Parts: sequence; structure tokens; C-alpha cells
Amino acid sequence: MSNSTKYVFVTGGVTSSLGKGIISASLAKLLQARGYSTTIQKLDPYINIDPGTLNPYEHGECFVTDDGAETDLDLGHYERFLNVPTSQANNVTTGRIYQAVIEKERRGDYLGKTVQVIPHITDEIKDRIQLLSKDGKFDIIITEIGGTVGDIESLPYVEAVRQMLWEHEEDCIVIHLTLVPYLSAAGELKTKPTQHSVKQMMELGVQPDILCCRTEHELDLTLRKKIAKFCNVSINAVIEARDANSIYDVPLLMQAEELDKVVLQKLGLITRIKPDLSDWKAFLQRLKNPKKEVTIGLIGKYVELKDSYKSISESFIHGGVANEAKVNVEWIHSETLTKENIHESLGHLNGILVAPGFGTRGISGKIEAVNFARENNIPFLGICLGMQVAVIEFARNVLKMTDANTTEISEKTKFPVISMMEEQKQVSYFGGTMRLGTYKCQLKSNSKASKAYNTENINERHRHRFEFNNSYLEQFEKAGMLASGRNPETGLVEVIEIPKHPWFVGVQFHPEYKSTVAKPHPLFVAFVKAALTHKTKK
Repeated sequence: MSNSTKYVFVTGGVTSSLGKGIISASLAKLLQARGYSTTIQKLDPYINIDPGTLNPYEHGECFVTDDGAETDLDLGHYERFLNVPTSQANNVTTGRIYQAVIEKERRGDYLGKTVQVIPHITDEIKDRIQLLSKDGKFDIIITEIGGTVGDIESLPYVEAVRQMLWEHEEDCIVIHLTLVPYLSAAGELKTKPTQHSVKQMMELGVQPDILCCRTEHELDLTLRKKIAKFCNVSINAVIEARDANSIYDVPLLMQAEELDKVVLQKLGLITRIKPDLSDWKAFLQRLKNPKKEVTIGLIGKYVELKDSYKSISESFIHGGVANEAKVNVEWIHSETLTKENIHESLGHLNGILVAPGFGTRGISGKIEAVNFARENNIPFLGICLGMQVAVIEFARNVLKMTDANTTEISEKTKFPVISMMEEQKQVSYFGGTMRLGTYKCQLKSNSKASKAYNTENINERHRHRFEFNNSYLEQFEKAGMLASGRNPETGLVEVIEIPKHPWFVGVQFHPEYKSTVAKPHPLFVAFVKAALTHKTKK
């Protein structure tokens, strides 16, 4: 381990969904503001290699990095807060750990020894934790341990943390996120769950250095002293993590609790500079005091679990703030949309976004949504499958190719306007084999896309197997749908738009993955602006 790199481990106890990712991202933001180069990694205890093949209902959205890693949605939070790209090394699963160990065993790397959880699995975990420090790029690495302490699947990670604390005690600390519930019948906050959670950690050989206590009410000094005394931490290390109105409030709440100061003290680091969060505060000010309001429909098939489209909903916040507007997102299930109810369902909207996805379910509703947006001049943004659906709708209703489809849904369609990419046709394994990561795209001058980006050369992240069939490109462009963005090396159509429409854009890539607080994505900014314009004309 590099002596210059410090490690902060974030664990969770009592219950899941306490917000380890947001606390980790907030701490990283504060340390970044103090002049420390910081990154975050997520260790996920499930046995899938990555979340790429997981149903969004299971795990929420699959976030994609520049280098093509399919990762946990928490990495989206990390990037949105820090404005620093993550990579393959920032997300590790138990499946990936075991896969690496088994590959080493098959190669003979262990010289015939019995392969065991300790030391082989734990050593692999430690190697992955330290991988980000190899190039000396980061002063502090925050490692979030997924799951809840006490879960069987999390035990090897906690053991790896214990070993690192023993091996490098001056360079590592542990923050334990826990719950202090409020019992309304008693009218009291209860510390016992936190005590039990810390006791469980200590039974595994790990003494937390800092406790972040999720609570609905204020933790007074008496309660803090009680928690500190019975959990064996200093009083200033008992941090109140009160429920916030917005995730973007959390860095300021953690700053008020001096979480960053305590972390630096315990790591033996100096307070380099006074943190300047003026840009963040300005963002929050605009977020909480919008001058305008706009309603945009998100048409998808996983809308019951909002986390399935987490990056899109956050991009709407960023795009809204850039326009000094509040974006009200209406979550509309594509399976519910028909020709008969489309006007009633979408007629009041100022903009329509058709979301990414896979498979046949809900496709007809998405086509109806595109048709309604196109014929009624409502601003439209289609992402990945959303773009492909826009192509299918145009082919059927403008080019009169009634059977037009994607070969993902109908392999024998007479008009395969969307078809499988050539390099995907021999793929038999579904995990990690899509067209993933960042690729170049060249935009046509004076197109809606190039005006939004204010440049003609862009790089965007992808996650797909199917593409626009260039055999039909000439017919589309003659009929009024322009291929305004293409990959300069392969000719792949990346962006389509209808010049005669006020704002109708479909993109094969995923712009939502690159939108951050510091840099709202230009397409979302332009889309929200178009929706605001449409609203004033209604």
C-alpha cells in the first residue's frame, strides 16, 4: 500500500437503504473541497459478476462508466457529486472476486494450495480495494461495503477490512452508518439498535471510528454521549444524519456536523484549505427557489421502481436548475398507453421522454407516446430504446412501412429499421458483452444536437446491442428524419432528429450517465428549455 493513500470504509447496520452511497459521496465532496483528491468504490456482496444482467426491479438502474463497466447505481451518485469519472475499479462484486480467484487457481497461481475464503478471497478483496491507489492519483479512497453488517454475504468484506485495519492502522478508518429510530408511542429516539449493530461489528473484529446516525429527529447531547459511551467512540465522532429534503442537502448537513474534520483528524491529515462550497450552495439555492415549473412525462416499463431510471430523474433536476425551473416528472407505465387513452394520458405534458430498456413488454405504448409527441409538436427525447422506438414509429406512420420493427422484437420483420449490430451476432453470453462505454460521435452543424452541445464532436456512453439500419437512412432523411450524429469510424447513427419539429431528438447513447451538479448534461438542459417554451405556447 502507498503510504500517501488513506482509506475510509463505510459500512451499514440495522437496516438496508440508509444511504451509505449518499453519505460516501457527501464526504468525498467535502474532502474534495478541502483540496484532497478523492474517489469512491463500491463493494457489492451479490454473486452476479456485475449488475448488467439484473432486472431493474431487482437492483435499480445499471450505471455505465467511461471504460464500459456495468456498475451499481451508487457510482452515479459518486460522479454526480464529485464530477470525476469512475471506472472498472470503482465497483467490485463478490462474483468478480470469486471469478478472479478461481481463474488464478486454474492457472496454478496458488501452487496447489487449498483455496479458502481466508486468505485467498480476503486477499483478493484487499487487492481490489488498493487497486485505485496504484498510480498515486488519489489521496483518500472511500470504500462503501454494500449490504448490512451481519449478512452472511458481507462477512468476507468485513474480514478484509479488519485485516487492513490491522495491517495499516494509521491509514484506515471505519464509518458505520446506523439507524436511531423514533418510537412515536414512547416519544423517544432509541439507541439500542445502534448499540447492537456496533456490538456485531466488534464481534467481527472491527471497531467503528465514526458513527453516522440516520434519524428523523435531532440527536441531543445526552443521546450523543450515550451512543459514544456504549459504542466506544468519541462524542465528536457521533454524527447526526438527519433526513433531508434532497440528497443535495446532505454535503452541507455533513459539513455542519464536521464529518470531514473528524475524518481528517482520525486519518492524521491536516486541514489543507477552508472548503469552498459556494457553487454547491448556489445550485441548492436555484433548486429550492425555481422561477418556473414544467411537467415532463417519463415513459418506461419499470416506473414502479423509480431507481430504475435514477440517472434520468437526477439529470432532470440538473437540467431544471440550469433553466431555473422545477421539473415535475410524471412516471407513466408504457403498458398502460393505448391509442384510445393517449391524449388523456399525455395531452397535459410539456415534454415527453421515452426511456431506455430491453424486450417487447410495453413497446406499443412507447410507440404511441412517440407518435403523440411527433404529431402534436411536443418536445421529445428518446434514449437508447427510446430512439429506436422513434425510428420504428416514423417508419410505420410516415414511410408507411407498416411492419417496420426492431429485430430484437421481430426477427422476421419485412422492414428491420433497427437491427442487431454485426459484432453482436456471434455473442452467446449476455453479461458484459453489449457495446459498452464511451464512443465518439460527430454532430451535423446547425442541428438541434450540435446547438445543445455547442460543439460538433462529442463523447458519450453506450449500452446496447441493436442499432439503426443504415440501409434505410436515405429513405428516412428524404422523409424528414435527419441522422444528425454519427460515429466517425463506423458510421453508426447515434442521433436522430426531425428538423421541422420544435424539438424532437433521439440518441442511441445514454446522456444521463454524464450529467453532474457541476456540469448538467446539455441535452437535458436543452430538452427542459424546449419544454418550457412549449408550455408558454400552449
